[in-house]
Amino acid sequence: MSGQRPAAARGAPAYLVRGDDPALVAQAARALVARLVAGRDPALVVEEHGNPPGDDLDVGAVVDACTTPPFLGDRRVVVVRDAGRLTADDATRLVAYLQEPLPTTVLVLVAGGGTVPPALVRAVGAAGEVVDTAVGTGRERQGWLTEHVRDAPVRLSPQAARQLGDHLGDDLGRLAGILQTLAAAYGRGAHVGPEELEPYLGEAGSVPPWALTDAVDAGATADALAALHRLLGPGGRAVPEVLAVLHRHFSNMLRLDGANARSGEDAARLLGVRSPFVASKALSQCQRLGTDRIAQAMGLLAAADLDVKGRSGLPPEVVLEILVARLSRLAPRAAARSRRSMPSPAGRP
Repeated sequence: MSGQRPAAARGAPAYLVRGDDPALVAQAARALVARLVAGRDPALVVEEHGNPPGDDLDVGAVVDACTTPPFLGDRRVVVVRDAGRLTADDATRLVAYLQEPLPTTVLVLVAGGGTVPPALVRAVGAAGEVVDTAVGTGRERQGWLTEHVRDAPVRLSPQAARQLGDHLGDDLGRLAGILQTLAAAYGRGAHVGPEELEPYLGEAGSVPPWALTDAVDAGATADALAALHRLLGPGGRAVPEVLAVLHRHFSNMLRLDGANARSGEDAARLLGVRSPFVASKALSQCQRLGTDRIAQAMGLLAAADLDVKGRSGLPPEVVLEILVARLSRLAPRAAARSRRSMPSPAGRP
């Protein structure tokens, strides 16, 4: 024997795949397992636990699989789906295993729903790798999208790439499927512009809640309604969730009104939030609206809450549309535009 280590020992003994979007988590886990299998027969190498979701997750069986040498090969990949179901006691047993992992076994934990016990997250981070699929927001999201479009099997024009990003919104888990469909339709390496992209976009994706609140704050009624419709779209948020987002947004302004906060840091302390940027946005809008308009907003929200529960008889989605339109009209510039567009009394100039 040359003393060379088995192939599995040259990699990490454990991985945790986690993130906010189940589709992105599933895609990352699938790519990771494929890389670990590396051309071997999956039927001989991969052992799944907790799949399909809802099956019993027996940590004893997982530990037994991890400590059993591979059969007819040099590697065993033990995949635990929906690892957020693991209890603290389960985590203790897996942490103990990771103190002395079998060199021919790779343990892959796929977070799924729930919360993976922190002790297990730390143990995997120390022994192997935590793969975080969270995309982030702002520049992080744009960087993620640019990287994946650059590595796509087709070449998107800049206009098509922007159109695709705007259309997907928060549903970035659909990106890989659309890119593969484009490759199947036009061929790998094909150049795809907006016209070629359009037929394969499907339903518009959801958007983050701040897309709605930013449009409301800017007094952009059309943009606010468009963001609302995308939030309520297929796979999106329920009406009470969106109402809660708007209530929290204006409640923060109410708490800051008259509180003498001078900076984003002051506002963050008063609101009990960690992000001075988010708090500074609330503070700035609070100062723009003033006490009277904030009070009007809270009154509109209270009335909409009753209407959503059936007082008006209108569909809840229509109640939200009316609420968003009215809230956006409270923005100073929107109110000024409204006054300028009104005819003067008795036809006087």
